[in-house]
Order: sequence, then C-alpha cells, then structure tokens
Amino acid sequence: MGNRGMEELIPLVNKLQDAFSSIGQACNLDLPQIAVVGGQSAGKSSVLENFVGRDFLPRGSGIVTRRPLVLQLISATAEWAEFLHCKGKKFTDFDEVRQEIEAETDRVTGANKGISPVPINLRVYSPHVLNLTLIDLPGITKVPVGDQPADIEQQIRDMIMQFITRESCLILAVTPANSDLANSDALKLSKDVDPQGLRTIGVITKLDLMDEGTDARDVLENKLLPLRRGYIGVVNRSQKDIDGKKDIKAALEAERKFFLSHPAYRHLADKMGTPRLQKVLNQQLTNHIRDTLPAFRSKLQSQLLALDKEAEEYRGYRPDDPSRKTKQLLQMVQQFSVDFDKRIEGSGDQVDTVELSGGAKINRIFHERFPFELVKMECDEKEMRREISYAIKNIHGIRTGLFTPDMAFEAIVKKQVIKLKGPCVKCVDMVIQELINTVQNVRFLLGYLLLCTERETERIVTAHIRDRESRAKDQVLLLIDIQLSYINTNHEDFIGFANAQQRSSQTNKSQSSAGNQVSIYHVIRKGWLTINNISIMKGGAKEYWFVLTAESLSWFKDDEEKEKKYMLPLDNLKVRDVEKSFMSSKHIFCIFNTESRNVYKDNRTLELACDSQDDVDSWKSSLLRAGVYPEKTVTVESETTTTSDNFSMDPQLERKVETIRNLVDSYMAIVNKCIRDLMPKTIMHLMINNVKDFINAELLAQLYSAGDQNALMDESQEQAQRRDEVLRTHQALKEALAIIGDISTSTITVPLPPPVDTSWVGGSSGGRRSPPPSPTAPRRMSSGQRPAPRGAPPPPNRPGPLGPFNNSADSPQAPSRPNRAPPSIPR
Repeated sequence: MGNRGMEELIPLVNKLQDAFSSIGQACNLDLPQIAVVGGQSAGKSSVLENFVGRDFLPRGSGIVTRRPLVLQLISATAEWAEFLHCKGKKFTDFDEVRQEIEAETDRVTGANKGISPVPINLRVYSPHVLNLTLIDLPGITKVPVGDQPADIEQQIRDMIMQFITRESCLILAVTPANSDLANSDALKLSKDVDPQGLRTIGVITKLDLMDEGTDARDVLENKLLPLRRGYIGVVNRSQKDIDGKKDIKAALEAERKFFLSHPAYRHLADKMGTPRLQKVLNQQLTNHIRDTLPAFRSKLQSQLLALDKEAEEYRGYRPDDPSRKTKQLLQMVQQFSVDFDKRIEGSGDQVDTVELSGGAKINRIFHERFPFELVKMECDEKEMRREISYAIKNIHGIRTGLFTPDMAFEAIVKKQVIKLKGPCVKCVDMVIQELINTVQNVRFLLGYLLLCTERETERIVTAHIRDRESRAKDQVLLLIDIQLSYINTNHEDFIGFANAQQRSSQTNKSQSSAGNQVSIYHVIRKGWLTINNISIMKGGAKEYWFVLTAESLSWFKDDEEKEKKYMLPLDNLKVRDVEKSFMSSKHIFCIFNTESRNVYKDNRTLELACDSQDDVDSWKSSLLRAGVYPEKTVTVESETTTTSDNFSMDPQLERKVETIRNLVDSYMAIVNKCIRDLMPKTIMHLMINNVKDFINAELLAQLYSAGDQNALMDESQEQAQRRDEVLRTHQALKEALAIIGDISTSTITVPLPPPVDTSWVGGSSGGRRSPPPSPTAPRRMSSGQRPAPRGAPPPPNRPGPLGPFNNSADSPQAPSRPNRAPPSIPR
C-alpha cells in the first residue's frame, strides 16, 4: 500500500487545491484527483454518500448536481464538514451541509436548473473514510429543462472534458447495471480521452435492480467491455430506502449480504462493494500520485522559483515605514525609465518573440507604413492630365499660349504637396498610439509596485505624450508649408525643362527597364506565401517560397530554392486588397495586370495569402519598392465625371501637358524623398526623445506635485491582497516540497495490469471463463527454491495482475493455445 509519506500525499494535494482556490487562481499544477462521471440518476451521489456514511448531497428529479463538487475525504477522529467559501465554520449536521450546497449552487447558477463550471469545495473529516479527493460532476443530460439553454448537453460535456482530459485525473465511470453498457455515456467519454484505459475505473451500480434471470457477471469479470483497471460493482440504497431514512451502515451490510448470497457474484464478493471501492480508490489515487511524482515535483519547484523573489520582497515589506515610501517611489521611477528605454531602443533581455512592439513597431511605421501611405495618395493618371490641361487653358485665358506656363506647373505641384499632409499626420498618430501602448505595457520589475502609483505614472506620461502630439503635428505641417513656400526648380535632381522634353519622347517601358538593369539580381524580400486561387481540381491552395527582386517575383517548392515553380515579370503589375473570406483565417491580397492580361496560367489575378495583416502590409511595402504600386480607388462619381466630361486635346496642348506631367513627377519625387527623410527625424526629436527625457528628468517631480505623496504610496487593497496571496502560496509550495522530499519513490505498489486482450472474449460461450494457460516450458529454479503453490500471488519482483481490479483469480492474461508445441530451450 505504501509508506506513511505516501499516505500524506492525498492531504497534501487537498491543501494545495485549497491554497490555489482560496486565492482565486486556477491551479496550474494539474493536481492528481478522481473525477466521477456518469449520466443522470446513474447513482454517482449515492456512491459518494456511501463513502462518507452520511446523507449530505442534494437529491431530486432531473439535473441535481449543477456545479462541480470537489469532495475531500480526510480520515480523522471526529466527524464534521467545512466549505472553502465558509472557512472556519464547522458543520456537524449533514442536513445543513445539503442545504449549504443547494444555496451555494443557486447563488451562482440561479434557481432554475442552470449550470456553472465554478466548483464548490467541501472537506469531510470522519473516522469512517479513507483519504480521497473526488470531483462530483453534473450528470450527462440530453433534453434541456427550465431555463437551461438548448446546448445544455454540450455545455455539460465541455465541463466534464475540462477535468478528465488532464493526464493527472483518474476517471470513475459510473454506469447503472440496468442499462446497456455499450451505450454508457461515461464509458464513451472516458474512451475519448483515455483510449488505452490507463486512467479509467469502471463502477457498476443498481445491480439489485436488474431483471430476474439476468446478471452483470461478464461485465464485472471484465469480459464484455474490458478495462485495464476493471470494474467494481456496488449496491446503493433505493429511493424507498432513502425516503424511509434507512441508515447507510445498514445499507452497507445489505450490500455485503447481496454479493455473498447472489449465485452470479458470490465468487466475487470480496472484490465488490462500497468499502472495497473506497479502499481501491485510495490505493490507486496514492499510486497515481506516486507515478506522477517526478513531474509533480518539477512543477512545484518551477512555481516556487517564480514566486521566490516576489515573496522575499514581501516578507520584509513594512507598509507603514515612511522611509520605505520615498525609496520605493525613486526606485519605481528609475525602473520605469530603464524599461521604457529598453522597449524603444531594443534590448537583449525580455525579448518579445510573438509580435513587434515598441521601437521595432515604430521603425516599421517609419520605413514601411508611411512610404506606403504616400504612394496610396497619388492621384489617377487621367485625372492628373485633365487638371494640367485645365490649368494651362485657364492661365492662358482668352489667348492661345505659345509656351508652357510655369504657373501651371507650380499650381499642380502645390496641389500634390498639400495632399502629403494626410499621410504625415497619420504617421504621427500611429507613432503616438505605439508610444502609449509601450507605456501601458512596461512591466515593472519591482514586485511591490503599488497600483495607484502605476496608474498615476501612466496618466502623467500619457498626458505628456498628448501634449507633445500637437507640437509634433504642427511641426510636420510646417514641413509641408515650407515645401509649398518655394518651388525649387534648380534642384540638382530635377530633370529640367530640356530634359523633360527629351523624356516625353521616350516610352515609359524603356525608361523602366533602363532603371532596373542595375538591380536585376537585387533580392528585395523572401518568405512563405500561399497561392490562394488554385482550383481544387489542381490541388487547392498551396504554400510556396517566394523571392521578390526588382525585376520579377519567383516562387519555389521550398526555401532551398532549387525547384523553381514560376517566375512572374513585374511589368504592368499592380496590387490590391482582397476581402477576407468567412471560412479562411488568412489575410489575402492579389496582383493583377493593368492591361487585363493573365498573370499566372489561366488566372487574371494572383491571390496571395499571409497569416496576419502585418505580413500583408510588409509584402505590399516590398512590392512598392520593386515598382508594383497599389491600385487607385476610383469612386462612382469620378467614373461618371470622366465618362461625361471626355475632351480632346490638340497636339500642341498635349505636348505641354506631357511636359508638365514629367516635371511634376520629377519634382514630387524630390519632395517625397525629402519628407520620407525628415518625418522620422522630426518625430524622433519632438516625440520619442522628448518623452524619454521627460521620464528621466521630470516624472519624479510630477509625481511629487500630483498630490499627497503618503497617500500616493500607501498600499492599496489590491496590493495587500496580492501580497497575502503570494506569501500564502509560497508557504504552501514550500511545505509541499518538504513533504515530497521525505517520500520514498521506491514504495512497493501493485503495478498497472497489461493491456486487455479482447481476442479471446468472442470465443467464450455461456459466460464461462477459459481455463488458465499452462506453462509452455520448464523453468530452472535456484537451489532451495520451491515451486509456488497453485493460486499463489506472483513474487514481488515480477509484475503480476492487479489485485483489486483483476476480479477473477484464475482469469487468463492471454488466449490459450492448446495445440501449439512448447518452444525448445537452447542449451
């Protein structure tokens, strides 16, 4: 059975369960326990009451158990019960225990058959029980009643699965004998989560209610639906016995008499009944804890290490010490400054490996999102030419101009420069939002930081960021106004009038290819993308390794880049967003040809899918660098205007429009380059660096001037509760490890039986058992060793059948093969 140290493990598990439940946290240790699973009216509650020897569980028709009941049985000299939510109050009248369970259930679930996964913790001390921890779960129901939702069956199944899916949980599958075992909900759920049957114990109830002439012998002998741990039969009190207040002790005597007198069960009487089940469960829970002890100890140690530093700080913490408050405030501000700086400038410690944040995200805004926004605001080509032609005509007025007017160029350029204000202001907004997120996500390394101080710090820094926002936006708009104030046509990168005329005589295609020859082999981006619009007949969506250069987009079978699937030239390509489908979790964009040609095989578009919107934005920015621009959004009004306002230009006007168009392109390229360079510098100077300086130099003074420092640094109620929780949990974990350290892991226990061989079950007729197989070869024995008598248990150093669950002493472990000759023994 085990040593005393092993016997102390179950109370230890109970103590840990209480410790974590009392502090309002889910226990992350997966403590070993036994979950009682079964259908409604299967007899689960009666089995638990038989364990205790008292009537204490609610009864009635329909669903009665509506919250999980964590029942901790503890062997003691006196008998009483206590609830975790009424800690300190002892219940000696078990009718009051039933009333408290009903009241606590109604408090959370309501009085009309609702259910809740929040458990009720009940501890029962008694000299008539063995140490056990069981969880009574709601019975599986099919039809909702009262105010129960239509999916009540699924809700109960989900609640049960939360417990029985844990590898540390033993499953007590309760099934009434007067129902078809093959349709048992409890066994079906157990089979789903424990297909090998390592954790499942079968309990057959209501054996006395079976039809005359039938019995459950094959089930109890583990022949009909075999389980590795077997079945145990029990006889509970009938409803008549319960209504008549029949004593549970008398019911246990009647149960014993039933098994001894029944012709089908008398040979199993010593392995049946509630006392036997209680003893077996105690042994198996203890053994189960022993088996999981190494992993259990490791989890305890990791939890303890995580709390060590914080508990040490709390242990010497004195809330009323005035010197502590000043020192703590100074340390908090210093730590806040260090953490904020690390998140902005980058650091090797506390690296986020899940997503971009802080300085990395701001860098992405500067160099990917902002350039992309600049390109998106560019106007339509036809609209631009029409505006230039109108400007030329309006400048010339009634006269016919002989030369291209400079004023038309300046008017168009200024209109384009004004459009830059929108993307620039949006860039400032995105950076400000990321700065605020960084302030909110900074983790204070001081374990005793006060929540009120944290909120005040966040308020002051956020208010300063908002104050700097208006200054940064004013400065950004000033940059645009500076560009508007003087159109510098003498810039070294400006193509000039003569070059513009020469450029207008060349085709855009030759211009593009000449510019790309330098960087044909320059790789802009690599990564995995999914081609989304491959038909199901051709295999459906597939993932490939994509390589983007300045000239083409190629994809390969894998990242070794040996087997190229396709190479797509970038000429005349554009990119646009695709609405995310309802069934897909991917984010999609597509590439198409502006000349309405097929892009890939028979497809007019190439749909590419990424895992996140950030990946989509990043790829679109890379395509922008390669010259693949986003599609311009044309509204219905603009299409109508274009159709109704078609006009023709004479050759002379067309040449002037083309000249100004080229000059505008050249000058706007200079302006965009300048703005893309100045925007990050302006934001860094006016926003980010300024906020860092403010935290270093002024935050402490702002906190002092915010109000009463003593009140600010007083321990809040939440912090006091947290301190108490950490110290209690830390102490419970230390005690648990101390007890586990004294336990011998070499405890002699009965091993788990081998997997059940069901091949011989079909061959047995009439419910009779096959004879045990005879030895197939002689066995050499040492001198002085005598053969064991027939029916004796196996020696301790050899694994044998599990006593409590191998209900037949002579049941075979494998099918016998009488016609097979024994193997020869090599000499």
